[in-house]
Amino acid sequence: MIVGILREPSFETRVSLLPEAVAQLTKKGISVLVESDAGTKASASDADYEKAGAKISSVQDLINAADIILSIHQPDTKFQIPNSKILIGVYQPLYNQQAMQQSAEKGLTIFSLDMLPRTTRAQSMDVLSSQANIAGYKAVLTGANIYPRYFPMFMTAAGTIAPAKVLILGAGVAGLQAIATARRLGAVVEVFDTRPAVKEEVMSLGAKFVEVEGAADASKAGGYAVEQTEEYKQKQQQLIAQSIAKADIVITTAQIPGKKAPILITEEMMNAMRNGSVVIDIAAASGGNTPFTKNNETIVHNGVTIV
Repeated sequence: MIVGILREPSFETRVSLLPEAVAQLTKKGISVLVESDAGTKASASDADYEKAGAKISSVQDLINAADIILSIHQPDTKFQIPNSKILIGVYQPLYNQQAMQQSAEKGLTIFSLDMLPRTTRAQSMDVLSSQANIAGYKAVLTGANIYPRYFPMFMTAAGTIAPAKVLILGAGVAGLQAIATARRLGAVVEVFDTRPAVKEEVMSLGAKFVEVEGAADASKAGGYAVEQTEEYKQKQQQLIAQSIAKADIVITTAQIPGKKAPILITEEMMNAMRNGSVVIDIAAASGGNTPFTKNNETIVHNGVTIV
């Protein structure tokens, strides 16, 4: 068996398999081909892969020779992938149905790990939770880096600087990690979520839970949002508008499987935000929680930075 590891698009810093994992495969007699510079942005050089027993290859030679092709994002359509191949990655098929249909018509076999259920049996392969955890952590650090002031309270001879106010929309895996990180940095944190059941978790991390009454049951949605009634959405937007006008940093995490991410922050809310405020939209890949979000781009609207 031959496993191939592709280099990701230029905006991506991750790689589908690190040299440590490659070494485990080669010890079992599995041949591994790695596209040149595939792991460079993940601090894994070609030499590291070669030490682990892999061979460095050009992309087309890898595609032709490998039985199983690994990548985080779906391979570029310019490459001709034979229909006998198996592809494993995080392809978000519910958001990329046209690409999946084209792959199916070619006879490719695709395993998209983001479709695994969040169950105990599948826990060892739960890429969504692990990546969401990292996303929540990095979202806070990115926001802190862009925000022109400080997170913790500072007491100086010249006066006291109040701590940053962070508003987090969604208390799933990413949201909970964002709460913990923001609190460790000294910020005051408020949290919205459609699931009353997460209130205790939010409060245990030192954040304030802002509850909106009348939410549809999302307890079985695997940490995702679910469609809400129009009445609930109006109540939610009123409360969010009040909090967002006082927030310095807003982190949004709401996604609905197979659908565009819900708009939680309207243009009117954005216009009411403080100059210098920052919005980190973790749901950007599925459309974003603001009308201004653009995936892998930084936008400035009315003095507010949207990442």
